[in-house]
Amino acid sequence: MKLDAIDLRILEVIQENGRITKLALAEKAGLSPTPCWLRLRKLEKAGIVSGYHARVAVRRLAPVASVLMEVTLANHRQADFERFERAVAATPDIVACWSVGGGVDYILKIMTADIDAYQRLVDSLLDRELGIDRYFTYIVTKTVKEETVLPLATLLPVSG
Repeated sequence: MKLDAIDLRILEVIQENGRITKLALAEKAGLSPTPCWLRLRKLEKAGIVSGYHARVAVRRLAPVASVLMEVTLANHRQADFERFERAVAATPDIVACWSVGGGVDYILKIMTADIDAYQRLVDSLLDRELGIDRYFTYIVTKTVKEETVLPLATLLPVSG
């Protein structure tokens, strides 16, 4: 789907405020409400807007441990990757997982109540024999930057 400058503006605005009113969105996009709403519906139907979410400041509620984990699998058959990825998808404390090129197979972002809970999670993954050969743990001591708003203007081509 080709996006024009107005589509891009709509996306930028709803990234910042998913609860914006239709009228305010239209105003910021430079359209009247009905055409703006139709464009937004088109973006939703195309799967470009995949949902509206709240950012929860969990650390204001309770202390948590954020951990990054590098994982290398022992074997690299498709079935091995699929088995590991199914386990990751079914584990709520693993909040993100990226398959990466280079010296490791995956990087995981894990959030647990504390380091002991993280270690119990790792032990359970290892006990399930998911093919993990090696893993390295990186404890997040401070979040310097974690964007939820993507820089769409620099990432996406815009049709004129």
